[in-house]
Amino acid sequence: MEIVLRGTVALQKLRCYNRIMNMQSSARLTDEELILGLRAAASYERAATAQLIALLAEMDTRRLYLAEGFSSLFVYCTQCLRLSEHAAYGRIEAARAARKFPLILQFLTDASITLTTVCLLASHLTVENYERLLGDARCKTKREVEMLIATLAPKPAVASMVRKLPTPKTVPAIAVEAPPTSPASDSAGKLRVDAVADGSILSAVIARAPAVIAPLAPERYKVQITISRETHDRLRRVQALLRHVVPSGDPALIFDRALSVLLQDLERRKLATVHCPRASMRADAHARHVPAAVKRDVWRRDEGRCAFVGTSGRCAEEGFLELHHLTPFAEGGPTTVDNLQLRCRAHNAYEAREHFGSMLFRDRPRVYELGPGPS
Repeated sequence: MEIVLRGTVALQKLRCYNRIMNMQSSARLTDEELILGLRAAASYERAATAQLIALLAEMDTRRLYLAEGFSSLFVYCTQCLRLSEHAAYGRIEAARAARKFPLILQFLTDASITLTTVCLLASHLTVENYERLLGDARCKTKREVEMLIATLAPKPAVASMVRKLPTPKTVPAIAVEAPPTSPASDSAGKLRVDAVADGSILSAVIARAPAVIAPLAPERYKVQITISRETHDRLRRVQALLRHVVPSGDPALIFDRALSVLLQDLERRKLATVHCPRASMRADAHARHVPAAVKRDVWRRDEGRCAFVGTSGRCAEEGFLELHHLTPFAEGGPTTVDNLQLRCRAHNAYEAREHFGSMLFRDRPRVYELGPGPS
C-alpha cells in the first residue's frame, strides 16, 4: 500500500510538472532545466511503473480480469490497458514476483534494479535467497545479472556444431518497407515478391539478426552466429590444415586461435603493443603523427577507455576510441603523452564543438514540442 500511495503522489507531481513543461518548448529550456527535468521524469516513471506492477499483482490475485471479460491477465494488459506484448509480459512477470517478494517494488522505485533484471531473476528467487540475490543484482547491467545467474545455475557446455540453415520454400505473404531507390522495391517502397524469393532480401534480413553471446557458467559462454558460404568454406579449409594441432576440428578451438591472432594484430596496429619495442627515435612534438611509444603510454595510462570526465563521472566507453589533444593541435598543442588522452568518438567531437564552436559542424537544429500532459 505504501508503494501505491507513493506512486499516486508521484503521478500528481508529474501532472503538475507536465502542465509547467507544456507551456514552453523543450528547445527553450536551459541545460540545467533539461537535465533536472529528465531526472524528475525518470523518477516519476519509475514510481508509476512500481504502482502499475503493485496493482497488477493485486488484479492477478483477485482474478478480476475474468469478470471484465478477458481470459487472462496478459490479454487484459494488451487489449484493455493497451500495453505492448513485450511490456505486458515484463510487467506481469514482475508483478507475480513482487507478490511473493515485495522487496522488488522498493528496488524498482529507487532504481536499484530494472524490469529486465526482475524478469531474469524471477524464476531463481526463493524465500531463502531472494534478499541476497536482489542485493547482488542492484545497480548491475543485464550482462552482469546474466553472469550472476550463470554462477547460481550453471548450464552444461553446448556441443560444437556446423550445419547449413534451411532455405525457406514458401514466400512469406508480408509487405516489408524498403527505400524507393532500392532495386528490390517498387515506386511505393514495398519489396517485390521476386526479391524475397531469390534470397537477396532474406539474406539481408538474416544478416541484421543479432549474434547470441550468453554465459552458460562462470567460465563458459555460448556464442551463436550465422556465417556466409565463403566463411564456411574457409572454416573447413582451416579445420583441414589444423588437424595435426586440433584433431577434432572443434570450431570453438579454432575460434579461440583465430581471435588470439586477430587481437594481437589489432593491438599492434592500434595500441602499438609489441613484445620487443624498438628504441624510440627522437619524436617531433609539433608533428601530428603519434609515435608508437606515445600511443603505448597513453593507452596504458587511460586503461583503454575514454578519459572524459563529466559532471556525473568518467565515461566508460571502450569502443571507437581516438587520441585527443587537450590543447588542440591547431593551436600548437604538442603530440606528447601529457597533452594526449583517449576519447570515444562522441566525446572527441563534443569537445571539438565546445572549443571551436558549433559553426564548424553542420548540425541542424531540432525543436521538440511536448505533447499535452495527462488529465
